Amino acid sequence: MALSFCGNDRSINDRSINSYSVEEGVLNNGCFVDALNLVPHVFLLFITFPILFIGWGSQSSKVQIHHNTWLHFPGHNMRWILTFSLLFVHVCEFAEGIMLTNHLHLFMPAFMGFVAATTSVVYYHNIETSNFPKLLLVLFIYWVLAFITKSIKLWKFAEHQVGPQHLRFCITALLVVLYGLLMAVEVNVIRVRKYVFFAKPQKVKPPEDLQDLGVRFLQPFVNLLSKSTYWWMNPLIIGAHKRPIELKKIGKLPIAMRALTNYLRLKDAYEDQRVSGWTPPPPPPPGDADGEGGWVTPPTPFRYLADLLGFARPLCISGIVKYMNTTDSSPATHLGVYFMSSTELLENTSVLAVLLFLALVLQRTFLQASYYVAIETGINLRGALLAMIYNKMLRLSTSNMSMGEMTLGQINNLVAIETNQLMWFLFLCPNLWAMPVQIVMGVILLYYLLNVSALVGAAVIVLLAPVQYLIATKLADTQKSSLEHSTDRLKKTTEILKGIKLLKLYAWENIFCDSVEETRGKELTSLKTFALYTSMSIFMNAAIPIAAVLAVRQRQPPPDQALSPALALFHILVTPLFLLSTVVRFAVKALVRWVADILVQLECPFEHLTPPEYSFVRFPSLQVSNGSFTWGSNLSTLSDINIRVPTGQLTMIVGQVGCGKSSLLLAMLGEMQSIDGRVHWSNVCVCVQEQPSAHRSSSSPLKMNRYSVAYATQKSWLLNATVEENITFGGPFNKQRYKTVIDACSLQPDIDLLPFGDQTEIGERGINLSGGQRQRICVARALYQNTNIVFLDDPFSALDIHLSDHLMQEGILKFLQDDKRTVVLVTHKLQYLIHADWIIAMKDGSVLREGTLKDIQTHDIELYDHWKTLMNRQDHGLEKVADTKEEEEEEDDDNMSTTTNRRSKIPWRVCWCYMSSGGFFMVFLMVSSKLLKHSVIVAIDYWLAIWTSVKTTGTYRVCVCVCVCDPQDDSHYLPVFIILCAAGITLCLITSLTVEFLGLSAATNLHHNLLNKIIHAPIRFFDITPLGQILNRFSADTNIIDQHIPPTLESLTRSTLLCLSAIGVISSITPFFLFTLVPLAVAFYFIQKYFRVASKDLQDLDDSTQLPLLCHFSETAEGLTTIRAFRHEARFKQRMLELTDTNNTAYLFLSAANRWLEVRTVTNYLNWVVRNLADLEVQMAAVKKVNSFLVPVRIPRFNPEDGEIKIQDLSVRYDPVLKPVLKHVNMFIEPGQKWGSAVPLGAGKILSVACARLLSAGKIVIDGIDICKLPLQTLRSRLSIILQDPVLFSGSIRFNLDPERTCTDDRLWEALEIAQLKNMVKALPGGLDAVVTEGGENFSVGQRQLFCLARAFVRKSSILIMDEATASIDMATENILQKVVMTAFADRTVVTIAHRVHTILTADTVIVMKRGNILEYDKPETLLEQEDGVFASFVRADM
Repeated sequence: MALSFCGNDRSINDRSINSYSVEEGVLNNGCFVDALNLVPHVFLLFITFPILFIGWGSQSSKVQIHHNTWLHFPGHNMRWILTFSLLFVHVCEFAEGIMLTNHLHLFMPAFMGFVAATTSVVYYHNIETSNFPKLLLVLFIYWVLAFITKSIKLWKFAEHQVGPQHLRFCITALLVVLYGLLMAVEVNVIRVRKYVFFAKPQKVKPPEDLQDLGVRFLQPFVNLLSKSTYWWMNPLIIGAHKRPIELKKIGKLPIAMRALTNYLRLKDAYEDQRVSGWTPPPPPPPGDADGEGGWVTPPTPFRYLADLLGFARPLCISGIVKYMNTTDSSPATHLGVYFMSSTELLENTSVLAVLLFLALVLQRTFLQASYYVAIETGINLRGALLAMIYNKMLRLSTSNMSMGEMTLGQINNLVAIETNQLMWFLFLCPNLWAMPVQIVMGVILLYYLLNVSALVGAAVIVLLAPVQYLIATKLADTQKSSLEHSTDRLKKTTEILKGIKLLKLYAWENIFCDSVEETRGKELTSLKTFALYTSMSIFMNAAIPIAAVLAVRQRQPPPDQALSPALALFHILVTPLFLLSTVVRFAVKALVRWVADILVQLECPFEHLTPPEYSFVRFPSLQVSNGSFTWGSNLSTLSDINIRVPTGQLTMIVGQVGCGKSSLLLAMLGEMQSIDGRVHWSNVCVCVQEQPSAHRSSSSPLKMNRYSVAYATQKSWLLNATVEENITFGGPFNKQRYKTVIDACSLQPDIDLLPFGDQTEIGERGINLSGGQRQRICVARALYQNTNIVFLDDPFSALDIHLSDHLMQEGILKFLQDDKRTVVLVTHKLQYLIHADWIIAMKDGSVLREGTLKDIQTHDIELYDHWKTLMNRQDHGLEKVADTKEEEEEEDDDNMSTTTNRRSKIPWRVCWCYMSSGGFFMVFLMVSSKLLKHSVIVAIDYWLAIWTSVKTTGTYRVCVCVCVCDPQDDSHYLPVFIILCAAGITLCLITSLTVEFLGLSAATNLHHNLLNKIIHAPIRFFDITPLGQILNRFSADTNIIDQHIPPTLESLTRSTLLCLSAIGVISSITPFFLFTLVPLAVAFYFIQKYFRVASKDLQDLDDSTQLPLLCHFSETAEGLTTIRAFRHEARFKQRMLELTDTNNTAYLFLSAANRWLEVRTVTNYLNWVVRNLADLEVQMAAVKKVNSFLVPVRIPRFNPEDGEIKIQDLSVRYDPVLKPVLKHVNMFIEPGQKWGSAVPLGAGKILSVACARLLSAGKIVIDGIDICKLPLQTLRSRLSIILQDPVLFSGSIRFNLDPERTCTDDRLWEALEIAQLKNMVKALPGGLDAVVTEGGENFSVGQRQLFCLARAFVRKSSILIMDEATASIDMATENILQKVVMTAFADRTVVTIAHRVHTILTADTVIVMKRGNILEYDKPETLLEQEDGVFASFVRADM
């Protein structure tokens, strides 16, 4: 009868009582009361099992939704929390019963209660997701019955003097409370849903997100168990092993997490604060749920719980050591059954071990919940900030960009770095509230373990806290310095890549390369300092707890069983003290950055401007009255502007370089700061077709705003999109209109050459298109848009005479004028003035003359005669080379853009490459120090265990020897413990330093090799490789190598060795552990197998979705004037929101995947092994990309002097797979001869051949030396080349003219005088040292081109090549330059490629080419005598 339900004991309290006796009443028999408690559980199982097995799918809700996650009933989370608590109490009840005796009635009800509670939650989940509330009545009856039976049991306990001192009384009381609360939850469901006792049940509607099939992020909608374990992620993570995760699979974000939603919340909160009169936002209050405070507090409760559960480990360890050898006391008896005291359960070592495990599981669950909520909150804030920055950027003044007050790099820094820092500030915010709790609790528990001695250890930690704060301060300062140097390096690298053709043609690669290396050296110095301080912080974190323990022992030796938990508690205390100083400092900096960088710095450019006053009149189309405009300085750029633009007519604006033509257009568009005057816009729309409402939403006269203006800038701007998307520009596609525009801009032949026609992706500043093609696409965009006003800023500068005439006739005079559209055209081509209905002549920022051509002829004869002279000499230049690149198609991939196999295994070969770059000695030092360090750590734990055991039992066996020690004599243990601790702490410092310096050594070598390989790559490489891809190697990939791989490598080796050492120690003490290790290893293998693949895919998605977002910000910043002119701000905002949401979706899934792993690996060691393996696999891809180039071959140098050029049977192709662009060319250029190139197709090829050396057959001989035998740098250093696209670098004018710093000031001033810039430069503050902003944006395009001319004059080489160098210069200035060039280079060889034929009429020889073949080749006089010749036809067209 030992295993009978009530047992068969007869001697209790010296009385003979039958276990089944009911003499004192049925309810006074403990066994019967326990049997009564089985009834509710059996009832629930009997009713629910058939329903669960049979199912009720056909009767479920008829509402069809995509996800079966709809939580219908109120009180859902409370129900799950109460049920989990109920399960835990049932486990405690079961443990208490089975520990006392083998009587079934003491633990059988608990077991059945556990089964019933589990069934109830499964049952509830199924009926909730199926929306069948009537079946909840079963649960309501169960809670009522369970509450009644447990209340009876508690009542009988109270009658028989069973109180809180007995464990079973406490458990029963808890069960009564839990059943009562669950009953109340059920009543609340009945009250809200009205599914019983009500005539009209409450109808429910599924959330909008769950009705959207595209929403796949289900964390906010799943039940509490799935939320806490991320069970809903299982299909995604497991499925990733079979098929890569794509954007379509992760879907969209829920509405509450989208950037627009959070932007509106942030905007309202910020506006409320601004209205209240306080500009900078204060630190968010913890309780502010509507403002930013509500975004900070949600993770705090989870963090509190996790931190409090963290103290369970030292307490449980202390209890296990303390009660290891205690004997159980005899249990008390009441109601004929045994009772255990409330404290007795916690004195059982097995129970403490189980509680320790449960505490670790719960701690990890709560910690991951706090991490997830913090990251989600940070993501929401980041999305809101990006929207706010973008919204403000769209109002950024043009002057801020051109004057360098706000650069593209600063905007990218705000987007890519600052917003992420604020996101991580929110991630760290819970530490601000949780760390004080950790510190207080740690001190209290230390006092409990060590009494007053704990204060000594705490004092040691507090005294050393300033050292930690100093280290944290130095870390922050060093990180800031490193970031500044990194930004400077990236800025210089960007300038090099943008002007790489110029650098190569001038052989300045090494000069600029040295500049980057110098900045890189400063960056590496900061990184080395950062590594040193990081190692010192690790050293302090390891040393302080040991010092505290030793200080405590010196004052008053604590109980030896308290040494280990005390050490653990001191470790817990050190971390918050160190992080508290770091987080507080970071929080202050984050708030300062929030104020300075995002709200103030971006606010100033918008709010300090005074835009022109707009009014609306019926005629003319627009008018400027008494206008004075500036770019933000005290000096006015435009003054005394009084003009009118007639409606439906063609207005031309002409004038010399720098006279303010482009500025006038921008002033009328509201891009300049208005000093005085008004801009009047007509409210008459003369469009043939109504404009789309999306483009007209902000054009109401009531808002005092203007209509959309089709605007083609002088500097072409393209989207990273297809040709068709660049032309339609968000408008509806009209096939007939599209074809007409394509034909008017002569784009069809160019489109036919593209790999995918007009569906070919272009962008990256049009890198895969020529200048003429970029220009014509921008003009086509302006023509296609159905606006009543069109602004064209010098659209002919990059076009030859045939294309210019075609565009003028078909595009402007026919297409635009037939539609009666108002056209304002800025041009240097004065021959088109005869077509103008109205002319505005400008000079020195003022209007010189306004009227028709006839009016000007009548009233200003001198100006008209000057124009007539220039018009008679105006050429009809020929199409340039790059306009018709005869390239069939480019390779889809190059050695930079080749992506790694997403399903690949760990890249061990790349890891070996990284290690070898760091140096084999450093690798050996790292491995040996790591092994030694972890050996010492194991020795410390082992020695501490011996010490504790000897003090507890008096004996301890080591190996096969038996050491019998006096328990009071432990003098030899302390010195050994101190020596081991000192060795371990020192090795911590050494290992940290070796890993950091190994990483820095590898980073130094990899960046050096990358820079040299890139800068010496052939020009063709830069033609086929997008700038963004190359920059990504120097920015993101280099940053990963510098700052991410070393800590990942250190963490991986540390966690792996800790794992192995833990397995070894446990196995040596408990060999049975090896049997349990097998299933654990299998589970670990599959977890890491699935996680690594999914994590890599999600990491790739995060990276790939971040790049388009950054590119969108960049292209928006570059095209602000165009976007605002077209009034397309709303469309670009929407695109930004979509890109932000896409990137946030990928990041949230990646964060959820990390949480998925964390809750499945209870130990930190296993978790970090898997995490670091996945991270290292992704990060090593950066090493592979950086290390994937060939080193260029160097050849001997030479020094050409005369300038004689022989071209013999020359054929040239850009790539072995492409057609030749020059075919069997033969010519001879004598020293000092002046050559002119008028080439419809193939212009500029001589330049490419001579300087890029793309020979496929034949040869070029300069001064008797074959250039193929010469080093490119030497060849190019002996030539002076002026490119069509003007390139200036940030710095000074002196640096741009003479980066080698070899010329005197007199020579520089002479070059500026030749280029007609001397007077302008003298007027600038600083003269030759005047500032040039990024890209030379503080000068006009024409002025930039003149600076490039001056740069070539400074060199004075024997050969000068001018590739359409005067395309953006007015004719008068060009005439002067041509004369000066002929004089300054009278004894040198000059090759001129020009659109304007008159500039080469004075040349010694003219060559005319077509399709790579020479058509005509002779003196210009001879060619003019051939009336049917091509050159003669060009000249006649000019007359």
